[in-house]
Amino acid sequence: MSGLLRTISTRTSLALRGPMITQRASVFTRPAKDPLGPAETIIGLGLFALAILGPSGWILANIEDYKKKD
Repeated sequence: MSGLLRTISTRTSLALRGPMITQRASVFTRPAKDPLGPAETIIGLGLFALAILGPSGWILANIEDYKKKD
């Protein structure tokens, strides 16, 4: 029983102490080397909208098929 309590206490004490290593994010604050043009921006936003709205549009277009209980 004391082995179990020792295991639990060491694991919880490590969790309560927090991480020993300080993590730093790699954030770059310089502007982009090549600015994006309007065509690249429109293509990127279009693909992003398609990825978000495409599956829900597919479900709504085929809702009658999903309602059937075969």
